[in-house]
Amino acid sequence: MKKEMWSEDGQELAKRDTSNGAEKYSARAPDDFADHDKLDSVYNLPVTADRTAKWYYSAFHNVTAMVGAGVLGLPYAFKYLLWPGGIVTIVLSYVISLYTLWQLCILHEDRGKRFNRYHELGSHAFGQRRGWWIITIPQLVVMVGLGITYTVTGGRSMHYVWQQLACCDTCTQCRPFGLSAWIIVFAAAQLILIQCPNFNSLTVVSLSAAIMSLAYSTIAFGASMDAGLHYTDRSKIDYTLNREPAFSGVFGVFNALGTVAFAYGGHNVVLEIQATLPHPPSTVKPMMKGVYVAYVVVLWCYFSVSIAGYWAFGYDVQDNILQTVGKPKWLIVMANLMVVVHVIGSFQVYTMPVLDMIEHGFAKRGINLTTLPARLLYRSAYVVLISFVACTIPFFGSLMGFIGAFGTGPTTFWLPAVIYLVLRKPGVGNIHFWASWICIILGVAVTILGSIGGLVDIIESASTYKFYQ
Repeated sequence: MKKEMWSEDGQELAKRDTSNGAEKYSARAPDDFADHDKLDSVYNLPVTADRTAKWYYSAFHNVTAMVGAGVLGLPYAFKYLLWPGGIVTIVLSYVISLYTLWQLCILHEDRGKRFNRYHELGSHAFGQRRGWWIITIPQLVVMVGLGITYTVTGGRSMHYVWQQLACCDTCTQCRPFGLSAWIIVFAAAQLILIQCPNFNSLTVVSLSAAIMSLAYSTIAFGASMDAGLHYTDRSKIDYTLNREPAFSGVFGVFNALGTVAFAYGGHNVVLEIQATLPHPPSTVKPMMKGVYVAYVVVLWCYFSVSIAGYWAFGYDVQDNILQTVGKPKWLIVMANLMVVVHVIGSFQVYTMPVLDMIEHGFAKRGINLTTLPARLLYRSAYVVLISFVACTIPFFGSLMGFIGAFGTGPTTFWLPAVIYLVLRKPGVGNIHFWASWICIILGVAVTILGSIGGLVDIIESASTYKFYQ
């Protein structure tokens, strides 16, 4: 009888042979870990072309991917979840997402192979074709959806800054510089940065974005505390849903669950980030070191902004805490500029795996898209397409409650646990067995309820949607 033995960092340590009552251990040599896909050694694909990353690179990338502009909407989620529900939801989301992120990281190296992409690990667990579809559809929903959302967010933030600094009170002279124009300006910056050949070439961009996310989250926290202490009548702050119709309140709770879940979308790129680390030695320890640093930043940004924002304004908080605060104007303008820098970096981090999928797919057919002329052509076309969608439906961000629950719910909260159970097969007496099932049950519930709430919100808000603003 043979049983596989695993270390906590995911490396296969030994084959345990108990057929004759003796236990034998033989460590697997680190360099036995081979790429799952041989195309990685032939083509300079975006995810695997440069594997010289340091552990702190993974921290930059994870902060940029995780702490998105969605953090500014967390106080609005508390509006419907209220104090007890909001605290419980954000704590559980934090703990579960960190646990499932650990599961993905240790499974990056499994049975002698490196799985450099989320869909590769899915194929390893569920079978080639089935696994690819189970993972790729929700992963693309998140990554392409975030590309569109961040393009709209960047355009809106620049438009807001323009209105505050250069517009007259009536804004009639500013109509030629509407939202669509600023989305195009944002896209122009992306046309340049998207030519970065691989993940490691984004390190400076990602570091800048990570610093900006920490900075504008801190501004949101400080401005909320200042408003709550000096500019609001505390006796009139309402922390109930008494002004909300019962029907809207229930589905508002569902949508709020999706909003919180959507804030933890970094799992969709974590294996691609880990693939940039050199091996040997095992990449799990340096990757988790970067993850833990990133989650300290996540802890501060998410908890401070959500709690301070809801405390300051209660039921009257808007879906963007910076818009709710509104003053001092110079500080909010600065925070919006920081949002622009951050979403520029986040766009690149979430787009790089999409580009890798495209180049990988063509490489299978013998077509090399990694050359500079090919990159200039098809990557520019991708930015133009994303920008066209963003200009056409600039309300796309409001759809992300539904799309986020549909995409982020599975890829963050329960698919990693399912994959872990399939590949590691922990026994009923193992804590990871029960922890994984808790993640699956809660994650599926959030996916279903969040999708329902997001869909109802879309239906209720459809009359307010305007194309080409």
